[in-house]
Amino acid sequence: MPEQPAHERNQNFLEVNLGLGTEIAKQEALRCLECASPACVEGCPVGVQVKEFVSLILQNRYAEAAAKIREDNVLPAVTGRVCPQEDQCEGACVMGKKFSPLAIGYLERFVADYEQQTGTVNLPQNASPTGKRVAIVGSGPAGLSAAGDLVQKGHAVTVFEALHEIGGVLIYGIPEFRLPKDIVRREVDNLRKMGVEFQTNVVIGQTVTVDELFHEEGYHAVLVATGAGLPQFLNIPGEHLCGVYSANEFLTRVNLMKAYKFPEYDEPVYDCRGKNVAVVGGGNTAMDSIRSALRLGAANAFLVYRRSEAEMPARKEEIKHAKEEGVQFLTLTNPVAFNGDEKGWLKSARCRKMELGPADESGRRRPVPIAGSDYDLPLDMVIIAVGTSGNPLVQSTTPDLKTRPGSYIEADPATLKTSKRGVFAAGDIVTGGATVILAMGAGRKAAKAINEYLTTGVW
Repeated sequence: MPEQPAHERNQNFLEVNLGLGTEIAKQEALRCLECASPACVEGCPVGVQVKEFVSLILQNRYAEAAAKIREDNVLPAVTGRVCPQEDQCEGACVMGKKFSPLAIGYLERFVADYEQQTGTVNLPQNASPTGKRVAIVGSGPAGLSAAGDLVQKGHAVTVFEALHEIGGVLIYGIPEFRLPKDIVRREVDNLRKMGVEFQTNVVIGQTVTVDELFHEEGYHAVLVATGAGLPQFLNIPGEHLCGVYSANEFLTRVNLMKAYKFPEYDEPVYDCRGKNVAVVGGGNTAMDSIRSALRLGAANAFLVYRRSEAEMPARKEEIKHAKEEGVQFLTLTNPVAFNGDEKGWLKSARCRKMELGPADESGRRRPVPIAGSDYDLPLDMVIIAVGTSGNPLVQSTTPDLKTRPGSYIEADPATLKTSKRGVFAAGDIVTGGATVILAMGAGRKAAKAINEYLTTGVW
């Protein structure tokens, strides 16, 4: 994949990966073994017909290849950029047993970009109207995927979004240099053309409740796809200090509210220029946060992670890019307190060295503190990226909706039905924080169950 040079891209928010050209894409497509039973399809949470779309690339039928993907994936330009293919379709590719797997994600992005650049977007056809109405709460990957499938079945679909722009985590969480927001907006516009209605600035649970959606608004089914947007913290001394952010707040300010375009957009975010900034965590959100801080002018950008690099859940490509851009990795290191000055501003983190012990319930080796290893890391800003839990607003105003610890909604694994008739739940609000494509897969599963419920009336 051609990329912006590291010494240039760490100074801007333009996309890092530049996309494949036609000849490179065709050369890569030639590597496909055209398996009789493609394992890559089984590895894809939304079931994209990989062999078929790759075959269309080899026939120079790029727009048709994109249309083939859209049969199962309504956001191909998004997933071609942010999906962890190495753990899914590419991880299952038989080529990967001896060589590098087929670059399915890069090829998906290639055809999705081709259809946008040439204006040859072929949207799926909808069935005849059924007269049934579905409300989807949340416009992230799960909600958008479900909306695309349900509208094709002939149902009237309305997606309600609490914020002022559609896209959920695709808009507020993932930085511009990894997923340009115009890409998301184009995919949302395609859903509009398919007939999906979107309403922004509607907070389900405050503006209107789930019960009111049924009884006053006339919806026949509701899908809750609100994501896991409530940040978790370390619960250590000093987290109240000025200069300590959650990754949720930091990335929302940078991405959705465009702090990265200051002073064109006057959205406040702590001035990183010339400062020491650290992110605590080792996932993709942590990588997004520290790479954003570096682009905002941090003199030193540290990634502080309590395990080793081998245990990091972030994508290998994101780790590689972060290192190339100048992020300093402080692995086997855990903050135990934040120290402030007399005015309440962060000045350092008390860090403790760790070593790896036996594996824990996650299958990764547990970090164990090393006695007497504490030291102070001078910092002006720290961003906590150690996970999230479910936002409890919908649940708190829907008392007959069963939940699990962490404010997650309890849903049947096979159908994603909840304890409340007509209400389904999908994505991170059920599973906890996961990937875009897993949320989309859950959205598709929910859409199938919703369609069956609306068709048969059986709960």
